[in-house]
Amino acid sequence: MTKELITPSRSKVNRFLNKLENKNIMNMAYVKPALPEIVFMSSYPPRECGIATYTQDLIEALNRKFTNTFELSVCALESNTEQFTYLTEPKYILNTEDNKSYSDFTSSINENDNVKVLVIQHEFGLFINNEELFFKMCENIEKPIAVIFHTVLPKPEYTMLYKVLSVANQAKAIIVMTNNASDILVNDYGIRKDKITVIPHGTHLVPSEKKEALKLKYDLGNRKVLSTFGLLSSNKGIDTTLDALPEIIRKHPTVLFLIIGITHPQVLKKEGGKYRAMLQEKVQELKIEKHVKFINYYLPLNTLLDYLQLTDIYLFTSTDKNQAVSGTFSYALGCGCPVISTSIPHAKELLEDEGGIVIDFNSPKQLASAAIKLLNDEKLRSTISNKSIEKMASTVWENSALAHANLFSKISSTEIKLKYKMPEFKLNHILKLTTDFGMIQFSHKSIPDIHSGYTLDDNARALILICSQIQAKPSIADLHLINTYFKFIKYCQQSDGSFLNYVREDKTFTEQNLEVNLDDSNGRAIWALGYMISRLDVLPQALIIEAYKVLENVIPKITNMHSTRAMAFAMKGLYYYANPTHKNLIITVANKLVAMYKHEKSATWHWYESYLTYGNSVLPEAMLFAWLATDDVTYKEIAIESFQFLLSTTFNEKQIKVVSNKNWLQKDAPENSHAEGGEQPIDVAYTILALKSFYDVFQSNHYKKQILIAYNWFLGNNHLNQIIYNPCTGGCYDGLEEKNVNLNQGAESTISYLISHLCMRELLQTKTSESNLINTQNLELVSI
Repeated sequence: MTKELITPSRSKVNRFLNKLENKNIMNMAYVKPALPEIVFMSSYPPRECGIATYTQDLIEALNRKFTNTFELSVCALESNTEQFTYLTEPKYILNTEDNKSYSDFTSSINENDNVKVLVIQHEFGLFINNEELFFKMCENIEKPIAVIFHTVLPKPEYTMLYKVLSVANQAKAIIVMTNNASDILVNDYGIRKDKITVIPHGTHLVPSEKKEALKLKYDLGNRKVLSTFGLLSSNKGIDTTLDALPEIIRKHPTVLFLIIGITHPQVLKKEGGKYRAMLQEKVQELKIEKHVKFINYYLPLNTLLDYLQLTDIYLFTSTDKNQAVSGTFSYALGCGCPVISTSIPHAKELLEDEGGIVIDFNSPKQLASAAIKLLNDEKLRSTISNKSIEKMASTVWENSALAHANLFSKISSTEIKLKYKMPEFKLNHILKLTTDFGMIQFSHKSIPDIHSGYTLDDNARALILICSQIQAKPSIADLHLINTYFKFIKYCQQSDGSFLNYVREDKTFTEQNLEVNLDDSNGRAIWALGYMISRLDVLPQALIIEAYKVLENVIPKITNMHSTRAMAFAMKGLYYYANPTHKNLIITVANKLVAMYKHEKSATWHWYESYLTYGNSVLPEAMLFAWLATDDVTYKEIAIESFQFLLSTTFNEKQIKVVSNKNWLQKDAPENSHAEGGEQPIDVAYTILALKSFYDVFQSNHYKKQILIAYNWFLGNNHLNQIIYNPCTGGCYDGLEEKNVNLNQGAESTISYLISHLCMRELLQTKTSESNLINTQNLELVSI
């Protein structure tokens, strides 16, 4: 049997269509069901307000993460004196000073069956002129309400307690952004803890650019940059920094303080530019004009993130002791800025464990001392920066979107099925990792670490990736990459045909090649070469001939392999090579695996070894290929049986959890002995590759469903509900741990994601081509 024989045929589709025609279904009108609607009540851009920006960022993140899941609409808050021209008109507008506006909005929401959740962004000032009507509206809304409290004041007086509880008691869920705010609501307001969800303020993914390059880009040369940003008002406490600057400048004459942001619109209405003028006068009085720069305009997001990344120290000097959270503070930490902050609760929570420096309010002396300490110690700044990035990784808007979507689904009157949106296929990080010699092994975050050197493993995987993604005819860029990775494989081949694996930055082989069994690396090289040869219809003939020679030189080594995975990799390579003269070699290797399987198999253990370690899925996949190459039904039976056993240990109905590299999984281990964390992208990728092979052969929808579940692991469907693939850099994080994600984006993990993406894309393209045939008749079907 071959894969081509069991691929769904057009005749099958035609028979299905004819059956529908006979039942006169084809002429029936079909109305696509409306998506569940989530309504966000909030200030909204172009209104210049932190909550407006927050809501816009959250909605954009939800739309980036999900497709065909929900309709997100906005109820923009206005007043008699504040009305706006929107880039896209909101579906609803609520005039907070107009009594009728509240009742009209309530009726619209209650009468719309599609509305499943109302999200209220709450800040006391937003409804200040008509708070009782706002409370009455919350009481009359018949849909589940999620309220996001942006300010939570401790030890409330009766009036404040009444205001908060008037909203909180009507909400099905309450969202706050810090643990401190959650504790206050429980202890000071008496709100049930199980009603409260902590979702930190979102931050933006950044590509980890080097400070020196960014400083040159913005003509800041060798300056040591201090910065702050946000809408200017007196509670920003920027005068504290100005008073500290003379002392800082005496120790560090190259210091430049950037004050980024326009004056707050409400402040501008009440007092004009009085505060900014005071700051400018103080700069002149202190004679520090050469050390202060006002950037008095709105910066595009990318430019703002550049300024934060080039910042040596970010200064947050708010004078509001009860400020619960700050978006500007979060953005700075997310960009890896070492932060000096006044002791607001948000800062105390995030800067603990030497994550930054907390100072007293209105204390120029403490600020100067802290800044000088950091400027004197580049290593300390780097340590704090890395801690900041790691601490804030879970707060990126993509993760915030996941947390919000899961909560909306939980509180909705009907279940909202979350459907992840497939990211764009990007080779950006692969190109960063690739030199003229080959692919670099590791990265520090998203910056390639050339000192880590190169491996045959990564270059073999990279060759498979690029050969997989070419469609009809490879581009010059594709051929350049293929040639680079292939040349590296050739470079690693020794005179006896075998390969070494580890290569230094200076292109010399390391001593590790003598200390480690290289069977698996040799097996991967055989897989890559065989796969490359299988693309002979699209690759240049001369390149295929070279690959043929390299592969033939190593094939005699296969019979000496003892590692199960090495044999499986090699068998995959031989299958793709499709050279009839090596059929007996496939049988020899497959029989070794059969013998190992029969030796270890028991009533509850259907595996080739007495443990499950890494890359497990390649073993049943190789046995499947052995059956396809030889027609030996024994191989087929073992392939299916062992694969089902493996899948039973790694999948539940909603998630995949691959074997942890912390303890692996032993044959006699108690049930449910999976360790938390230690999950690696390579294991998820190998699972997807094997599932795709089994699906291609057997066309079981169960395999298709599991491919989708496994792929979504990269997008956030994992035990932390955090992204593993970084759509900003095009890199993939190196692992999912118990409580955090390993943020380094090395070659193995990034290739693993991209190969998984290609499998998923091929699956969706097949489904789309079938669905398009149906949709021409105005019908939408889930599957054929």
